[in-house]
Amino acid sequence: DNCYGEFTQKIEPTQVGADIIAGSLIKNAGGGIAKTGGYVAGRADLVEKISYRLTTPGLGREVGATLGHSRELFMGLFFAPHTVGEAIKSARFAAALFEEFGFGTTPKSTDDRFDIVQSVLLRNEENLIAFCQGMQKGAPIDSFVTPEPWDMPGYDSKVIMSAGAFTGGASIELSADAPLREPYAVYMQGGLNFHSAKVGIMLAAEEMAKRGLI
Repeated sequence: DNCYGEFTQKIEPTQVGADIIAGSLIKNAGGGIAKTGGYVAGRADLVEKISYRLTTPGLGREVGATLGHSRELFMGLFFAPHTVGEAIKSARFAAALFEEFGFGTTPKSTDDRFDIVQSVLLRNEENLIAFCQGMQKGAPIDSFVTPEPWDMPGYDSKVIMSAGAFTGGASIELSADAPLREPYAVYMQGGLNFHSAKVGIMLAAEEMAKRGLI
């Protein structure tokens, strides 16, 4: 599973021994343009076997639904390295800003990056909620919405999510989510361009400041 990791390094897992990798095109590899889809890459014999499982034996990659999205898939892949670069800049900025406020971050602002995910240890529930509600205000879609913690299936604690994206679930677009439990870490990722992501991150900090949390 190479989700969140594509184009963050000069080489990919298949260049250091992985036989097969897979990922989502509404994450890094779709560049914020692909509306849906996924990919597999690696050893030709394994890709062929996977294609038979995906469609039908004997036909494999020669058939299958493209949903009329071929242009978006190829354009997204073309833009993906640049878009991932913008997301990494955004993650580094978030880490540096919240380190200045005294919060722990993983990875640190100066650390090497192997994916686009940035976690900030916010210490308590109030901080988590304020961060996500503030970031939502900087979203290009649904900036008027106020996210609230809720009982999400699959979690044993409430979860809050900030995600005002053009494509639902597209984590290459600026988003953040957190389970409301220790260590109260928020997981932020994405940013189609640095300047808009920077606004969202600063609004997250501003919301915390307005509530007297920083």
